[in-house]
Amino acid sequence: QERLVESGGGLVQPGGSLRLSCAASGFTFDHYTIGWFRQAPGKEREGVSCLDASNGNTYYADSVKGRFTISRDIAKNTVYLQMNSLKTEDTAVYYCNAKTYAAYKEYDYWGQGTQVTVSS
Repeated sequence: QERLVESGGGLVQPGGSLRLSCAASGFTFDHYTIGWFRQAPGKEREGVSCLDASNGNTYYADSVKGRFTISRDIAKNTVYLQMNSLKTEDTAVYYCNAKTYAAYKEYDYWGQGTQVTVSS
């Protein structure tokens, strides 16, 4: 069964760092676009960063550019989001998503989310 499991969230002070992990089971990230999204209380879910596993291209939202880095460990079938210089406005539940299209069918998986709280 295909599954994504996020981990690594927690409470951190402003200026601190966290590394989120997104581990896949039941499939490999090859040919998928893997994205990190976040949703703060009372706000819509927004895209933070994504990585195209087929070519390594990455994308970052302007709000996190220069502070967050997305990467992939092929052997561990895991994608990471390294978050540095965290701000209070980064507080949200962070979700991992993997999506691809094959044979006219969409494959779209979401993790359960991990809470990130940035507070002094």
